[in-house]
Amino acid sequence: MWEWDALEVAWNKTGSAGNSTPAILLIHGFGACKEHWRHNQPELGKITSCYAIDLIGFGESSKPKARLNNNQKVQGDFSYGFDSWANQVADFCNEVVKRPVILIGNSIGGVVALRASQLLKNSCSSLILIDCAQRAMDDKRLYEKPLGARLMRPLLKSFVSQRWLSQELFKNAAKPSLIKSVLKKAYPSENNINQNLLDILYRPSQTKGACEAFHGFINIFNDHLAQELLLTTKVPVDLIWGEIDPWEPLEEAKRWFYSFDCIRSLEIIQGVGHCPHDEAPEKVNPVLMKLIQEAM
Repeated sequence: MWEWDALEVAWNKTGSAGNSTPAILLIHGFGACKEHWRHNQPELGKITSCYAIDLIGFGESSKPKARLNNNQKVQGDFSYGFDSWANQVADFCNEVVKRPVILIGNSIGGVVALRASQLLKNSCSSLILIDCAQRAMDDKRLYEKPLGARLMRPLLKSFVSQRWLSQELFKNAAKPSLIKSVLKKAYPSENNINQNLLDILYRPSQTKGACEAFHGFINIFNDHLAQELLLTTKVPVDLIWGEIDPWEPLEEAKRWFYSFDCIRSLEIIQGVGHCPHDEAPEKVNPVLMKLIQEAM
């Protein structure tokens, strides 16, 4: 464990390398944890030091009470959002890794990686975003929604801000049967959906405070968008995308590739969904190894 801002942060490491070689830091997506890189970290550790971290609210890291934007700060609470998580990542790199890093993030972990790269500046060598979250529900994208959805947004915000509601929603979601049904959507091929994966995702959901990250996350309506961060990102970015991601459309990733100067490659993994690194590691690991070796 690493103590950060009076909170405990869980992490692990494989491999080793000299200080002149960039390390790798793996950043998981929503509801996941460092073990979600189970099929990748051992391989990446063969070429350099490879760290995986549990964001605050997930895995074995602390799960403090959520503070929403309109709430007054109380000792011991936490603002679940991309600046907070990016600061956690940047401080971890500065205090634990202590050398240049390549950040790899899946889903919301991709947005965290983008923001953290800006905080790290020259200490971040490059970024690899795997099915990066496009955050279609953000207020800044409300103009894309039908009129009815725009008119209902204030009511939706009021509704989901109720802690009793988020607790009930979380209680219903944190069941092995529902987790498995979500995985079948996220992993269209159903490859690697096994008891180990179910345990990896279910076990943290049963720990004290687990519902707080859920409460904080479903109330993020105005935060960083990957599209905006990419406009000012100074390091090279590589994209890896599941061809049939049900939540983050490949077409949007293609638009990013042609729109942002910092993006140098887009690798499409055929027949897989939102978490290609875990659904098809035999396809993704060679891509990761090649990109990392090119960045060193």
